[in-house]
Amino acid sequence: MVGRSKQGQTENAAPRLGHDLIARPRFAAPRNKKAPEATRLDSGRRRIFLTVVMFALAFTIVAGRLVMLGMAPGGGERLVASTHEAGPAQRRDIVDRNGEVMATDIITASLYADARKVMDAQETARLLAQALPDLDQGALEEKLSSNRAFVWLKRDMTPREQVAVHNLGQPGLAFQREQKRVYPNGRVAAHVLGGVDIDNRGIAGIEHYIERSEIVSGEPLVLSLDLRVQHALQTELQIAVDEFSAIGATGVVLDVDTGEVIAMASLPDFDANDPGSASSRARFNAATLGVYEMGSTFKAFSVAAALNSGRVQLSTQYDAREPIRVSRFTINDYHAQKRFLSVPELFMHSSNIGTAKMVLELGREEHRSFLGELGLLTRTDIELPESGRPLLPSTWTDVSAMTISYGHGLSVTPLQVVAANAALVNGGFGVQPTFLRRDNAGERARVLSSDTSDAMRALYRLVVERGTGRSADVAGYPVMGKTGTAEKARAGGYARNALLTSFLSAFPANDPKYAMLIMFDEPQATENTYGYATAGWNAAPVTSRVVQRIAPILGLRPVQSWTSPVQSASFATAE
Repeated sequence: MVGRSKQGQTENAAPRLGHDLIARPRFAAPRNKKAPEATRLDSGRRRIFLTVVMFALAFTIVAGRLVMLGMAPGGGERLVASTHEAGPAQRRDIVDRNGEVMATDIITASLYADARKVMDAQETARLLAQALPDLDQGALEEKLSSNRAFVWLKRDMTPREQVAVHNLGQPGLAFQREQKRVYPNGRVAAHVLGGVDIDNRGIAGIEHYIERSEIVSGEPLVLSLDLRVQHALQTELQIAVDEFSAIGATGVVLDVDTGEVIAMASLPDFDANDPGSASSRARFNAATLGVYEMGSTFKAFSVAAALNSGRVQLSTQYDAREPIRVSRFTINDYHAQKRFLSVPELFMHSSNIGTAKMVLELGREEHRSFLGELGLLTRTDIELPESGRPLLPSTWTDVSAMTISYGHGLSVTPLQVVAANAALVNGGFGVQPTFLRRDNAGERARVLSSDTSDAMRALYRLVVERGTGRSADVAGYPVMGKTGTAEKARAGGYARNALLTSFLSAFPANDPKYAMLIMFDEPQATENTYGYATAGWNAAPVTSRVVQRIAPILGLRPVQSWTSPVQSASFATAE
């Protein structure tokens, strides 16, 4: 029994122990449980799936919202300060002959409103008036209440103003990007450049020329102007206007061979960036649009006409002992010599009597024809729309010819006078003035003989060496020219105390490259001028100052030695 029991116990125990060791190993994983790696994989998949579902849901919501906004009145534009890219193409830059920028475009923001989308016009107007104090709140409220789809509120905003409006967060407001014209040099050459309107379209000066040429965008437009010379000319004119208490001044510098206008100024002037704040007088271009009786500078053209005819010689003399009385008119000399004068003498002493008799001898028709050849009787064709038309006498009589011979009875623009003067000193070739750079003179028509041109250069130099233009000369850069002092025309006659003074010149006299006119409108006498207000005391010395400044800029080398043509025997004068 005992044996069996032990045997049975032993027999029964062994198999159970063995079975347990085989079926249930001590460190084996429980049945129906996955390995840790598989668990982590399934968990990652679940997270990725959940993320994808969330993104899909978010995009669905956004897309649905966009559809709703698009279909709803007001659409997505209910939010303020959206920016539209519409606007005109960038205009051509304007540069001087050396490539210096004179006009260019910048991007600005302009504020507009869709009044249909403005929720509270009164409140929006109040907030806008606070952000933009220069706007009228009442006018803003009227625009915002108009129920119009588009109303301008403010053009050409500054970045600070744009941020201020954007931060208001008012519905119905938006910005539009636009091109704005800017002029980096302010007042410099403002009359030449002109300007544009609020929509950036050229309306004056070279800006109008760009618009008219239909080449609005593209490569920069290169002007004939030299910005350095322009600045010097304007500066000296302004100093002189203050010095002589003149109401205005004009200056033109022109290349005698190409006709290029190197500099042109008209004072008073204006800031090209803000023409609206300037007076109509300041915006008026006196150099190309104004027409004036030029006084004795016109004697140069009368003398040239006589010499060019071949019937008058330098040695020809005219009786200047007594004034000329024609009908109710009397022609006198300001610097009366009261004797017979040769052509050089009548020019040097600026004799009205001698010049009038010389033109009568020449003949009024021939005199008129010569002035026409010089371009003094018709409107000058230039790039600027501001080009004045000369005022001619209704009937060109002998009296007309006499008064015109010394600069009264015919009104022309200062630019016309300078261009005509170029022909007198460049060998006798007519020039077409231009504000665009030219590489060469091109074909030119002869309007007077080279001998006449040589004679005129000598006569011009005579005025500076011995006549009324002495104060115009410059050491190293000899100047030649003619003074002119004219009483301004008034109703019923001329005003003795309202003078137009000018000095028409060319330099350097030994080999003229540039013609110039300096003109003052009603200059006053000063202590330094000893009570005189004539051209020899103001226009001539200012010419000297300008030449001193611009001759080196223009690359002219100082003249060390030069034999003046005035030393010629034919220019011997009795003084």
